[in-house]
Amino acid sequence: MTDPPIRVLVWQWGRFGAGPRVAVEMVAGLAALPGCRVSLSLSTGAEILRDGSGGRGRPEVALPVATYRNVVGYALRMLGTAFRQPRLRREVQALRPDVAICAMPGPLDLEMAAVLRRLHIPFLVVVHDADRHPGDGSAIQMLLQRRLIRRADGLVALSGHVARRLVAQKLTRRRPVLMASLPPFVFGPMPPAPLSHGGAVRLLCFGRLLPYKGLDLLADALDQGVPAGLEVRVVGQGPNSRDLSRLAAMDRVVVENRWVPEGEIGALIAWADALVLPYREASQSGVAAAAIAARRWVVATRVGGLAEQFKDEAMSILCAPDAVDLRRAIERLVSDPPADRRAADDPYAAWGQVVSVLLDGVRRLVRSPGEGRRP
Repeated sequence: MTDPPIRVLVWQWGRFGAGPRVAVEMVAGLAALPGCRVSLSLSTGAEILRDGSGGRGRPEVALPVATYRNVVGYALRMLGTAFRQPRLRREVQALRPDVAICAMPGPLDLEMAAVLRRLHIPFLVVVHDADRHPGDGSAIQMLLQRRLIRRADGLVALSGHVARRLVAQKLTRRRPVLMASLPPFVFGPMPPAPLSHGGAVRLLCFGRLLPYKGLDLLADALDQGVPAGLEVRVVGQGPNSRDLSRLAAMDRVVVENRWVPEGEIGALIAWADALVLPYREASQSGVAAAAIAARRWVVATRVGGLAEQFKDEAMSILCAPDAVDLRRAIERLVSDPPADRRAADDPYAAWGQVVSVLLDGVRRLVRSPGEGRRP
C-alpha cells in the first residue's frame, strides 16, 4: 500500500543571499518526488524573483509575503503582526499543507510558526548555523532562531558540525534531527573548464567580507607576494578593514567591496579557475556549493563543516587555518592542481538526495503530529 500524497509548504522570507535560493531548489527537488505536492512562500522583495534561479527560471510562488526593506520597516511590521496574522492564517489554510519547512531562519519566522501552531501544522527548521559568526548579523537574529527552533517539531542539520552544536546547546531535546548536506548551487549554464582562457590561474575569494571569513589569513598568506602564475580577485560586501586594504595594495590582487546581485554570480564564478575559502570558522558554505556545481578548484581551511562538505570533492585542497599552510595550498594549486575525477553529472541531482531525506522526515511528522513539540 502506497503512502498518500503529502502536501509540503516551504517558506523563506529573506530578500537577499542564499536563503531564497535554498527554498527554490528545495521546492524543485520535492516537486520531482512522487507523492509530494509542494508550495513555495517567498518575500515579494526577494532578489531571486527579479534575477531568476540559475537554470530553473523564475520560481512559482504560491504564497508571496510582503516583508520589509529596513529597520524601520521591520519595527512597523512587528507592531502590526496581530493584524496580519488572520490573513496569513487564511492563506496558509487555503494551501492545505500537511507539514511546513523553514528553508533558512529569518527575523519574521516566529509569525509563521504562530500561524502553523494555530492550524496544528507541524514544521521543520533547516539549521544552517548553530552559532553567530563574528560580524554576521545581529545577536537578536540568533536569539530569534533559537526561539523558532524551540517551537519546531523537527530540525534539519546541514552538517555534523551543526548537529553537534545544536546538541551542545540543548536545542534538540524531544525533536528529531535529520542529517542532510548543502547541495551544489547552480548559477546559470556550466562554465568552461578551469584554465580554458589560457592565462594565469584566476583565484577568487567571494562572499560577504566579514571577520570570520579569514581575510587576515589570506592577506598574511600573500604577504610575501602573490605566487607567480596567479591573479587574485576579492569580491563581496563588508566593512572596510585593514586586511582588505592590505590585499588591495598587493600586485595582481583586485578588491571589489560591493554587493554582487544574484544575476552576476554565475559570470563571476565562471571567471575564476579556483575559489579560496580561508575561513576561520564555518558551518558549511554556499560559496563552496556554487564552486562544486561549477566544477572549480577550491582551496579551503579545514574548519567547522567544510571538511564534510569537501570530503568527496577531488578538486579541493584543504589546509589548516593558518597563513603558512594556506600559502602552501595556494602554491600547490598553481603548480599541481588536482585532477577532476568526477564523471559529468546533473548538478541538481544532489538536491534529490537531500529532499528525499526531508520527505522521509516530514512523513514521520505527519504520522505522529506534535511528537516533537514542547508543551
